[in-house]
Amino acid sequence: MRIISGQFKGRRFTPPADKWPTRPTTDYAKEGLFNILENSFYFDDIKVLDLFGGTGSHSYEFVSRGCCDVTYVDQFGPCVKFVQQTLKAMNAEEYVRVVRSDVFKFIERATEQYDYIFAGPPYALPTIDAIPDFIFEKNMLKPDGWFVLEHNANHSFEEHPRIAQVRNYGDTIFSFFEMPGQG
Repeated sequence: MRIISGQFKGRRFTPPADKWPTRPTTDYAKEGLFNILENSFYFDDIKVLDLFGGTGSHSYEFVSRGCCDVTYVDQFGPCVKFVQQTLKAMNAEEYVRVVRSDVFKFIERATEQYDYIFAGPPYALPTIDAIPDFIFEKNMLKPDGWFVLEHNANHSFEEHPRIAQVRNYGDTIFSFFEMPGQG
């Protein structure tokens, strides 16, 4: 895996993936997603939440592109340790708050709002369909904020009242949800 753009462009990171419950987003899908995001956000001005953060790939992309306020959440200890070590090697620890927690418990306790939330849950997660509503019920997005959920074709959110767009990258689908602005 590699960082696609920004200060750390081209930097490779290789998690010790034996028996890890992760499914890293392909570089192809990640590049497509970040092309959309770059046309919609100024990364140095936004607050980002990376749920089911896994190897930290999305968090690294944001930091590489100038984001200084990222929160990474994952419950798998080896992933959390790997992300902490990778951030230290990048000298970027101050920009990412690393939280080891069950994502649903983190959301339940959440008191902050974010400009952008990404969730890359395991595709077989039985509660994947409830994630968008849970995010909106907890009022976790700032006005005009985006929530992007990565999933496969077994799930469809095209009828969700807050869906803005859906993008397909092979077997990877990104559903974009928006929090309406103040005016």
